[in-house]
Amino acid sequence: MTRNADFVTWFRSVAPYIKVFRSKTFVIAFGGEVVADGNFVELVHDFNLLASLGIQLILVHGARPQIEFQLQQHNLAAMYVNGIRVTDNATLQCVKEAVGKVRVEIEALMSMGLPNSPMANAAIHVASGNFVIARPIGVLEGIDLIYSGEVRKINTSVIRTRLENGEIVLLSPLGYSPTGEIFNLTLENVATEVAIALGAEKLIFLMNPLGIMRESTEHRSILWRELTIAEAKSVLKEFSTPIDLTDDIQLYLPCAIHACGNGVARVHLISRHIEGALLQELFTHEGIGSMITQGPLQTIRKAEIEDIGGILQLIEPLENEGVLVRRSRELLEIEIDHFTVLEHDNMIIACAALYPFPNEGACELACLAVHPHYRKTGCASTLLKHIEQQALAQGCLKLFVLTTRTAHWFIERGFTETTPDKLPKSKQSLYNYQRRSKVFMKQI
Repeated sequence: MTRNADFVTWFRSVAPYIKVFRSKTFVIAFGGEVVADGNFVELVHDFNLLASLGIQLILVHGARPQIEFQLQQHNLAAMYVNGIRVTDNATLQCVKEAVGKVRVEIEALMSMGLPNSPMANAAIHVASGNFVIARPIGVLEGIDLIYSGEVRKINTSVIRTRLENGEIVLLSPLGYSPTGEIFNLTLENVATEVAIALGAEKLIFLMNPLGIMRESTEHRSILWRELTIAEAKSVLKEFSTPIDLTDDIQLYLPCAIHACGNGVARVHLISRHIEGALLQELFTHEGIGSMITQGPLQTIRKAEIEDIGGILQLIEPLENEGVLVRRSRELLEIEIDHFTVLEHDNMIIACAALYPFPNEGACELACLAVHPHYRKTGCASTLLKHIEQQALAQGCLKLFVLTTRTAHWFIERGFTETTPDKLPKSKQSLYNYQRRSKVFMKQI
């Protein structure tokens, strides 16, 4: 029964994501290592699930280990300039062989439809073609990269048509020129440019590390789950030498910054080694990797009628515990103008209400509630500071609160315990002596 209840709770929790993601375009990039290490079947199952939910998928694959193998087979040495492969004619032949092999393997795995498996009745249609127009990079540091190129243009109209027809678009790290030449591209270049060109909702890189790590106040290395563009740039600036960042972060973080700065809503850097990492990143609020966004995800704003459901989810557990006085939906609708909400990535994670008593220059702080996952992140203090500013703007110099369980939290933030007779007259008449709430007041 417990297991069933956990499943029901989880399934309900992902419903908002399913609704928001439907018909959105996701670009997912992964290196040839993902195909070579034998675990790609599980990832294909996840691709199938995302497609079945109405998400428009563009997959961009790499082939570096496969290219290296082909070069070894032909006794050819690999040469790089600034991490970019020098592609002469002989190397290009190896690139075409390797990329072709990887593409065929991916298409074969995505064609599975075994009964009693996640791919049963999948009927995935994969679209490939000359969707990427490329140009030569040219000369870097005095060396001609010859057939190494970069994206010049993406054929967005054809890709959109394929996506709207329910197909998954598969892009290889090859581009074509109007003169009929073939260029060897990097998967991060292709993925970034196609995400920008199509205005993708998400660009996702599967890589070796968990994400971007940072040092905590306890001097421990912890995962940096959310970064703005500015924070991501500071990471690159702070860790300026190659030894400080992993190879994958050096490759993908600049692309993430570029993509977010050019219209892509979210870029995710997640580990390819964690089972179901893609689903955990997309369908849980905390995620499992690092996410780069254009700006901060947290916003404080006045509550609206549409927020009542989210507010009720926050306060009902506290009402059941006796921490908050019970409020009906009807009362919330009447008093919604008094409420302020703290929103994180479109989810209400905290709320508070402010009731003014203008004749006595005081305001009451009420119904301060924070989502359990965010109770040690400073959200309550952030919301309190905002409420204090609201009170000052209304001409109130005193802020008071009635509480039965959180006395020390308010004391630590400058409140002083007082008696019910110090409350505004109209509030004194409403004081519940059976509940025996403690009264705290603060000069602001």
